[in-house]
This record gives sequence, C-alpha cells and structure tokens, in this order.
Amino acid sequence: MKRLTQLAVPLGIVMIIVMLVIPLPAVVLDLLIAANITGALLILLTAMFVVRPLDFAAFPAVLLVMTLFRLALNVSATRLVLIDGYAGKVIDTFGHFVVGGSLIVGLIIFVILLVIQFVVITNGAGRVAEVGARFTLDAMPGKQMAIDADLNSGLIDEDEARRRRAEVHAEADFYGAMDGASKFVKGDAIAAILITLVNLIGGFAIGMAQRGMSAGDAVSTYSLLSVGDGLVSQIPALLLSVATGLIVTRSAGDPNAPGDMGSDIMRQITANRMPMRFAGFAGMALCLIPGLPKIPFLISGGALLLLSSRIPEAGTATGPSTELAAIEAPSPDRPEALAEEIQVDPLGLELAPDIIDLVDVASGGDLLERVKALRRKVASDLGIVIPLVRTRDNLDLPSRTYVIKLFDIEVARGEAPPGTVLAIGDFLGSLPGEPTHEPVFGLDAKWIPGELRNQAELSGATVVDRSAVITTHMAEVVASYAARLLGREDVRLLVDVVKRTHPNVVDELTPAQLSLGEVQRVLQALLEDGISVRDLVRIFEALSLRAANNKDLDGLVDAARAALGPAVVAPHVVDGAVHVISFEPRLEQRMLEAVRPGGEQGSVIALDPVTLQAVMGSIATLLVEAENRNIRPVLVCAPQLRAAVRRLMKPVVDRLAVLSYPELTGSAQVRSAGVVSDRNPANSPSLTGV
Repeated sequence: MKRLTQLAVPLGIVMIIVMLVIPLPAVVLDLLIAANITGALLILLTAMFVVRPLDFAAFPAVLLVMTLFRLALNVSATRLVLIDGYAGKVIDTFGHFVVGGSLIVGLIIFVILLVIQFVVITNGAGRVAEVGARFTLDAMPGKQMAIDADLNSGLIDEDEARRRRAEVHAEADFYGAMDGASKFVKGDAIAAILITLVNLIGGFAIGMAQRGMSAGDAVSTYSLLSVGDGLVSQIPALLLSVATGLIVTRSAGDPNAPGDMGSDIMRQITANRMPMRFAGFAGMALCLIPGLPKIPFLISGGALLLLSSRIPEAGTATGPSTELAAIEAPSPDRPEALAEEIQVDPLGLELAPDIIDLVDVASGGDLLERVKALRRKVASDLGIVIPLVRTRDNLDLPSRTYVIKLFDIEVARGEAPPGTVLAIGDFLGSLPGEPTHEPVFGLDAKWIPGELRNQAELSGATVVDRSAVITTHMAEVVASYAARLLGREDVRLLVDVVKRTHPNVVDELTPAQLSLGEVQRVLQALLEDGISVRDLVRIFEALSLRAANNKDLDGLVDAARAALGPAVVAPHVVDGAVHVISFEPRLEQRMLEAVRPGGEQGSVIALDPVTLQAVMGSIATLLVEAENRNIRPVLVCAPQLRAAVRRLMKPVVDRLAVLSYPELTGSAQVRSAGVVSDRNPANSPSLTGV
C-alpha cells in the first residue's frame, strides 16, 4: 500500500503528459472529466475542513497538478471536438442541455464564470497570498526569537522548540509556495479564454470549410461543444480558485476551541444574538416595500429571529459547561498570574531592535547557541549551573546596544554595531572603523566593517565577531557574580547530583550537620574567591569534619579550601611558579593578635587606622611593582588571617587573591614578590588608583 501511494502521483503526472500527445476515446474523456470535477470538489472541502493552513501544506503542489490535468483534458477535448465533432456525453450535455442549446447563453455563462474566477476570486487570493508571504517572512526573526526566549526561560523544552522552529519554517515555505501557486490559477483562467476562442474559431472554420456545413450547423455542432468544453473546465477551475482563496484567507481560530472553517464561522457568527436579531427584523421590514414578495422575506427574517432566541446573551453563563469554562478561564488578576508577572529573571540579556539579527538563525545569528555553550562552559569551569538566560529585545535601548541584567538590574552594557567585527590590537590606525575598548579587559579595539576581517587579521589584529564579544562579556559578568547567581534551589540540585553517587557523604552533612543555607553560604564564599566548586565530594567531606567541632563560616570556608588544596593555587601558577607577597613576621603577629570575631559577617582585624592605611599602601605598592614586571602575585598569610585580610582588601584591590600558607603546600615553586610592612612609603600609589 505504501509503495502504491508513493507511485500514484508520479504515474498520474506521466499519464497527464501522455494525454497531451495521444488521443483519448470519448468514454475515457467522460470518466476523466468526472474525476476532475470530483477531485476539485474534494480539494475544496478539504480546504474548508482543515484547522490550520499548514494542515494542507501539499495544496500548492496539488493545485499545480490539478491545473496541468485540466489543461490536458482541454487539449484532449479540443482534439475530439475538431476531429470527430463529438467529445463525449459530458461536454455534449453542457453544450446543449445546461445552456439550453443557445450559443449566446453559453458564452454569457462562460464569461460570468471567468469574471468570478479571474477578477474576483483569483485576484483576491493572489493578493492575499502575496501579502501573507511577505508578512510571514518578515515575522520569522521575531517568532524565532520568541521560541528561543521561551526555551532559555524554561517554558518549553528542546524538542518543543525544535518543533516550533520547524513549524515557522514550514509556514514561510507554505505561504511562499502559495504566492507562486496563485499565479497558476490566474494563468489557467487566461488559458481557458484563449482555448475557448481558438475552439470557437477553429470549429466554425472546420465545419464550414472542410465539411461543407452551413453556418447554423457549424455553430450547433462545433461552437456549442467548444462552449460546453469551456464550461466543463471552468467549474473545477472555479472550485480550485475558491479553495485557494479559502486556504490563504484562513486565519487562526480560537486556540481554546480549534476547529474547521465551518465550526469557526458558526461559532463566531452565533456568539452574539443582537446582530442576528437586528438582521431578522430588517429582513421582515423589507416586506413593507410595495411590490416585493412577502413570503421569502418573512421566512428568512423569521428564521433569524428564531435562531437568535436560542443564543444566550453575550457574557452570560448558561449550563454547567459555560460555568466550568468561566471558572477555568485564566484571570489576569488572580494571585498566580500576578506572581508570575513579578518574578525576576536571575540573568537576562536585552538587545536593541537593530541587532536582533544576532539571534535570527535564518540570517546566520548564533548568539543563543553561544549562550547555551557559555552555560556549559560555566558549569565545567565553576561547577555551578547558571540559570537560563532570558533573551529579549528592548525598544528603549539605543541602537546597537546590548544590556546584561542580574535580577532585573543592569550590571553591564556594551555595543555590537550591525555589519561589523571587533578588531583588537595595537596597530589599527590603517583600518577604517570606530575606535572603542574591548568590554572585558579594556583593550584598545575598533569596530571595523565585516568585509575587512581578513585584512585586519593579516595586520596582526585579533578579530572577534559580535556574538563572541557579547558572550565573552557575559562570561565575565557571570564569573564576577557567580556567588549571587547560586541560589538555594541550585544548591539543592548540586546536592542531589552528589547524592546519586555519594549518598553517605550527603546524608552525613545535610541536614544532620549543616542546613542547605549554610552549605550555600560556603559555596558562595568559595565562588567569591574565584574557586571552582566542581569537586563537591571533597568539599562536603571537609565540611562534615569541620562542622562536627565548629560551624563558623570562615572556618568552614578554610576547611573546604584546604581540602581542595592545589586546585586553589593552580589558577595562579605561571611557568611552574607562584609569586607571593607576604607579611613581615612582626606585622603578621600584630595582626593575629588584632583579629576579632565579626559575627555573621566574619572576623575582622582591629588595628588602628594609621597602621591599616600603611599596610594597605604597602600592599598596593608591591602589587603595582609586580604587575609592572608582568607578574600577577598572590597575598599569602596565616590561615587565621586569610578571611579577615581578604575581607579587608576586597573593596580596595579585588583582583589580588589571598591564600594561606597550608594552601601552598605541595604546589609549584614559591617565589617572593615582596614583603608587606606597616611603614607606608612616601611614594606609594593611592588606593583608589590600584
């Protein structure tokens, strides 16, 4: 059966080509004409009963095949009419009985059918198909962006997003094909006029010149058959034209009550009884016009009034089903809807309207795919799963601007001019473009036209496309705010993942020793120090041992850092060595004696302001000197001081990592980059400039 279905259409097209060349018997022609009319009626009814135009996506191809079939029947009928003077019972009946044997009446009916088809239906359907194709193509980027935004927000899964993208592309292909298919119908109408005229002239000439018929006999024999052939071909052509109009004008019905065209029309017409009531009274009032028959208008107007009395008043509920629908109808004021509206997205990306092409897959935009890859990279590097990135357009943004938001608050902003790439380097003066700075590291850069990419690379510049600029900027934001992005539910997810492979570790830690919130605070503290929390098993084991004796936050964090060991130092190792800035022993002892508990905020160093200023100035001086030698040092101190020193330095020199002595054990070679004293040099740099 499947094989027969695959071969049916190709065999049919081959037979149509054969019909154009080989004469057909009149009986076979009658059968094919009947099949043509029946097939056109089937297509018309199918177009009426589909719920969506895409449910009949094969319609453009069917329309072309049926048009070719009808033209082949015209050729076969013309051949029989001109050669034999007889083309079967169907054409003969249309030529004599349907039009009463009158050539004038037949021509008038034929012209009326052509006007209806060509001027009214075909032109209208063609215009609707053209506009539908243009608007569908214009709406593709917005639809795809909406799908990707729903996917990123978690409203739909990957399979549903893939299905919706395929539907958007299928819709664009369908309306584009319908725009062309409507031209087939228009061309078919023109061909019908020409074929009928040729048949009329040719039949009249053959009857009188070759067969010696009188003018009346020639008209009776050939001209009426030609008109009958035209009428036979125009009826299925008209049906297909109507089907074309129905398909291209078919709009989406009520999503909550999808149905075929008849159901939609009846549901919408009978939705309100007042229009039907007024129409009924108006129909009955026409009886008052002198000379008009009373009974037809009384029947039609009375029928409308009777029907309107059976329709409920708009807005009223009758019956259990209506009450149930009213109960289930979502209200924008219900608490659940309001709660959904006020939810804040943890991470968001907003684009100006002129850079929406970055998320349009059809035009080569790959920003959303890069954002997905960024989430995987963050999970691999930091060990956390960042929330889905809600991507949307923002009409209020200046042109070519993008904004990165954290909990609906803008934390970063940049530009991505359309049609450009970012060239980063020191020798960009010869390249045309707009000077700027790379958004992450502040390097000198220039937005240059995309076609100059190869030229910029040959000049030694690093060239980055716009999507990479945005994702790199977002990666930096995520790394900086990783601790804030780690929510309680995210911690629960991580704990559940560990529990699958190490259930004893999790059961021992939480909730027996630490609550989920306390585990969250430890992980956030590690992330604030730029430490990956991928090795959760060792972190949880260390927390279990520490929590048995003390649950203070600094102690828990130090225990986790000690368990991670070399992983804490690894990011700071360069060429097998780590450069450290340490404290003078005397100063470090004073600082140990000055450590005071700070409650939930952690320990602090209670030294006098002058000493603290001198210490911080000395650290700043040593840091600048090291960076001038292209060295990125770390500050090292006793374990009891690490948290307090880090808390002291973070507002001033956030880029300086603070490690404890045990964390350097077993690591690479340790090299001194300077010693901090409490004697503030006169030429030490200002803290605000470090």
